[in-house]
Amino acid sequence: MERRSISVLETFPNPSPEREYTIEINCPEFTSLCPKTGQPDFATIVISYAPARRCLELKSLKLYLFEYRDQGVYYEKVTNQILDDLVVVVKPRRMQVEGRFSVRGGIATVVRAVYEARRRRP
Repeated sequence: MERRSISVLETFPNPSPEREYTIEINCPEFTSLCPKTGQPDFATIVISYAPARRCLELKSLKLYLFEYRDQGVYYEKVTNQILDDLVVVVKPRRMQVEGRFSVRGGIATVVRAVYEARRRRP
């Protein structure tokens, strides 16, 4: 799998950085390719995060996810890669990326990857 370019991802200042709250983003049109067969895989990607100083800009997320359309990648890899890339850019308090992959051969798959920022010790 080619490495995605995170340079397309943009953020903006969190309007309420003093408050802990959750943002949930549903991306129901995610597609990639099966690395074994080359057939398309379809999924809903759900991103849930507690922002710290920055929030994720949605159009840039859409452009980032589109980059996977022609890439052969396993469900587990793509879900974890999306989380890794978003954590680098957004630097959230915590984040979860869930890939809800459509039925293929009678099997539906859900992959969840979780990140939690380490708290500083006093």
